[in-house]
Amino acid sequence: MEALIPVINKLQDVFNTIGSDAVQLPQIVVVGTQSSGKSSVLENLVGRDFLPRGSGIVTRRPLVLQMIHVDPEDKKHAAGEGEAEIEADEWGKFLHTKNKIYTDFDEIRHEIENETERMAGTNKGISPDPINLRVYSNKVLNLTLVDLPGLTKVAVGDQPEDIEIQIRNLVVEYIRNPNSIILAVTAANTDMATSEALKLARQVDPDGRRTLAVFTKLDLMDAGTDAVDILCGRVIPVKLGIIGVVNRSQMDINNKKDISEAIKDECSFLQRKYPALANRNGTPYLAKTLNRLLMHHIRDCLPDLKTRVNVMTSQTQQMLASFGEPVEDKSQTLLQIITKFASDYCATIEGTAKNIATSELCGGARICYIFHETFGRTLDGIDPLGGLRTIDILTAIRNATGPRPALFVPEVSFELLVKRQIRRLEEPSIRCIELVHEEMQRIIQHCGTQELLRFPKLHEKVTESVTHLLRTRLAPTNTMVENIVGIELAYINTKHPDFADAAHINAMVMEEKDSRRSNKHMVDNKDLSDKLSKVALHNSTETLNGKDSSWMPSFSLKAGGKSATLQASHKASVGDSLGGDTPPVAGSPKVEKKESQGINLLPDVPDLPASRKLSPKEQRDVDVIKKLIFNYFLIVRKNIQDSVPKAIMHFLVNHVRDNLQSYLVGRLYKQEEINTVLNESEHMAQRRKEAQEMLHALQQAGHVIGEIRETHLW
Repeated sequence: MEALIPVINKLQDVFNTIGSDAVQLPQIVVVGTQSSGKSSVLENLVGRDFLPRGSGIVTRRPLVLQMIHVDPEDKKHAAGEGEAEIEADEWGKFLHTKNKIYTDFDEIRHEIENETERMAGTNKGISPDPINLRVYSNKVLNLTLVDLPGLTKVAVGDQPEDIEIQIRNLVVEYIRNPNSIILAVTAANTDMATSEALKLARQVDPDGRRTLAVFTKLDLMDAGTDAVDILCGRVIPVKLGIIGVVNRSQMDINNKKDISEAIKDECSFLQRKYPALANRNGTPYLAKTLNRLLMHHIRDCLPDLKTRVNVMTSQTQQMLASFGEPVEDKSQTLLQIITKFASDYCATIEGTAKNIATSELCGGARICYIFHETFGRTLDGIDPLGGLRTIDILTAIRNATGPRPALFVPEVSFELLVKRQIRRLEEPSIRCIELVHEEMQRIIQHCGTQELLRFPKLHEKVTESVTHLLRTRLAPTNTMVENIVGIELAYINTKHPDFADAAHINAMVMEEKDSRRSNKHMVDNKDLSDKLSKVALHNSTETLNGKDSSWMPSFSLKAGGKSATLQASHKASVGDSLGGDTPPVAGSPKVEKKESQGINLLPDVPDLPASRKLSPKEQRDVDVIKKLIFNYFLIVRKNIQDSVPKAIMHFLVNHVRDNLQSYLVGRLYKQEEINTVLNESEHMAQRRKEAQEMLHALQQAGHVIGEIRETHLW
């Protein structure tokens, strides 16, 4: 099992090489407030002074510290292939300085300071980019720790005002990793209940399954107090335990007291102050505990880690394949891309595309929806008599009859009015063309394959060419649809089979109404004739019986007989037809008076009032026209609803589908175009490079994990 930590260290190096945190590796994260003793704990574990010191915030970038135990006979193997054997017993290597060996730990401290300022600046700000340091020694146990900036409350000096939030977010980002062990450091001369480190640890690890508490500065507690209850977990229980340590004082650091001496003094202090707990506290016990926890944690995480690496390897291979290989034969590549695009475009229209969208209609399905749902509902929603007032119909009928009253409804008025209604079908038909055109333009985006997106100039040219082709087909399609409507307007076929039946039915209905009115009128006339006959018979009988004949003139004046009634009616009708009384003879005083006053004998004819009550004949004529318009409009609407989609398919959709590839080849497959349109974008080249590096790292990681035998897990 001891070989597991070097495996994780190798994996750490593999992924740190490309700066990727996609794989969450097991590690120990050190968390604590400023001046809580974090740096002293790390230096005690390493056994050397190598961390920057000073007032305020010193650790301003995460420090990933890998401690590797090296036996003297393994120095050459640890140095690396192709490197000379290292004579020093302890040395360090930074990831950012490649293979440079640091045997002077003061130089390691300076490099940490310089690298921190390079990324985080000199204004006491922080940076999330980690510094990777590997320390080789025969005095350390295999461990991987991450030292984070100390938690703070108030910005000092030229620190940013939100320094507290920045540090807290950085710490949480590391400790929320489920594969990390949280090493919460708290100073013994503070109240443990106020520990910020334990508070943050509880937020991300409420069960405490991966939290270990370290109690530093045991020798600085107030006189008369001890840490027995704290170390035994009676104050705040921590599942992985609480370990107390003694750090070097600032004077010891200034005097460069050797850490080995400091560890001996720590052991003496624990034996003297906490004899019963001495064997379960101190820096050596902390190192062994961390080593054991990390190994068991790696053992538990390794199966999931292996699965995660395999999945990411497969995903990265697919992503790299989608980026394509660098172009060698540009002519062949261009032809392949054009052919693939044209094929995908046509497949989207036909509904045979490989990647069929499930969230929305697209391509041919949307065109079908436009034809039969959008366009169909729009036409069905048009009222055949919409915008047609009764007074308009009556006016058209009167205008079509000329100077003579018509016995029947004039056909000219019907044609005039029905054409007006048919013209209303043209606008939605043109709008249908626009909707289909917009959808065919949108299909271009669905066919933007990854291979095409590699070359932004080519993608731009293809989009421009298809747009131009679609635009050229708009004019003939619009003309054809306008002609379809024009054809319906050109000849009103009253002999249409569907319309002839409707006209015949309407004629029969009107004839039936006229017949009922005629029968009623005949009955009324017969009653009047019978009454007049009876009166005449009575009068003649009285005369023959010798009665006074002086009554006869009176009868003629009163009853007048039928002839008197007809004469009066004739006079009235003549007077009405002329517009009033019989005009006087010219030259009479009445005429002269009117002429002298300038009065017009033929005043202007007013428009028919819209609210005027119609006579029975007018109502009949209007009803006939309405029914005829309604029936004929339905016939034309049905024809338009059938013909317009066919015209759009023939002149626009099918034409573009059948000629797209040849059109693109003619416009793009030219020598002067090939060299410019196949220039790959820098973004795509960078993504391919990153994907290649990631794939290489994952393959290495898989190889490293594969070297672990099953016996290492137990």
